[in-house]
Amino acid sequence: MPRSTLFVTGTRADFGKLEPLAIAARDAGFAVSFFVTGMHMLDRYGLTKLEVQRTPGTRVHEFLNQRPGDPQDMILAKTVIGFSDFVKETQPDLVVIHGDRVEALACALVCATNYIRCAHIEGGEVSGTIDEIYRHCNSKLSSHHFVSSDDAAKRVMALGEPRDHIHSIGSPELDFHSRPSGVTMAEVRDRYDLPFDDFGICVFHPVTSEAASMGTQAAALFGALDASGRSFVVIAPNNDPGSAAIFDAIEGLPPDRFRVLPSMRFAHFSELMKNASAMVGNSSAGVREAPFLGLPSLDIGTRQTNRAKSPSVFFADATDTTAIEAFLKDQWGQDHPPHDAFGAGSAASRFVAVLQTSAFWDSDLQKTFHDGAG
Repeated sequence: MPRSTLFVTGTRADFGKLEPLAIAARDAGFAVSFFVTGMHMLDRYGLTKLEVQRTPGTRVHEFLNQRPGDPQDMILAKTVIGFSDFVKETQPDLVVIHGDRVEALACALVCATNYIRCAHIEGGEVSGTIDEIYRHCNSKLSSHHFVSSDDAAKRVMALGEPRDHIHSIGSPELDFHSRPSGVTMAEVRDRYDLPFDDFGICVFHPVTSEAASMGTQAAALFGALDASGRSFVVIAPNNDPGSAAIFDAIEGLPPDRFRVLPSMRFAHFSELMKNASAMVGNSSAGVREAPFLGLPSLDIGTRQTNRAKSPSVFFADATDTTAIEAFLKDQWGQDHPPHDAFGAGSAASRFVAVLQTSAFWDSDLQKTFHDGAG
């Protein structure tokens, strides 16, 4: 009987990273399923659970863990209860979580307290706000680590994790961006009703520790983009505290130059990035995928602090209209050499190679702190 691997996904972003790993595991003979929750379940954010359901050869379990306006601690509690009930029924051999979201934290906690083998994807990253706290907590709760770089591996070791449980595989979403998207730009324009040929992409998420100022930041950023006269595809923010104020700012944008979308299919988003003139905002896509594709990006604010080192990534505060204007003038349409510090598109094959070893499955789930590992 094949070993069962359960992938936890709460957002369109983490699904883009988990999907290549899940498909590779499926093709290698593992029984693959998804626990779908979080933003995926909400209409306002594109009901992206439908994207997960399109993954052939996998099983999908859906769990509504929140209502609009629920605080993070309540979402955490609801997810712990729902996931605990689910894994007790299904008994997965391995649970795979990603990154820094509260849903991942809840599921990692359930795995740790029930001695279920848990693999954390992209631990050891540094960034701004509470995301970094969640990410490091997830690493400590997980039994295995698949990181994006050697620097990230060193940070996970500094948390006391054993070196032989840490595997540097690169960023999984780059597997997808490294090959043809499977759709044409004409198909992207037709599906999402994009009226312009020359465009930038903007994705601006709330920063939970700055929720009170997100309205001011969003108004300043989108005001600067509007004043530039450029056209933009705007992807809606995630559902963290402060998102309502960002939506308020987005709703006032002129529709002839700003196409606002709740979400996009991953293949279409990849093709969109490959044809964009610039990227602006605070999404991880701006500091990870954009440099890989050679797309100039402007990282706004503190959400990705210390995470970007590529020469194609620039920085500005949301209220620094002069810096935003200069970036749009100087970098618009520029091509940069691809940045491969986070892999070259082989994360999924490396992930499966580890899962196919007996050492992975035979390792002890009783964790101990490894002094001086970092």
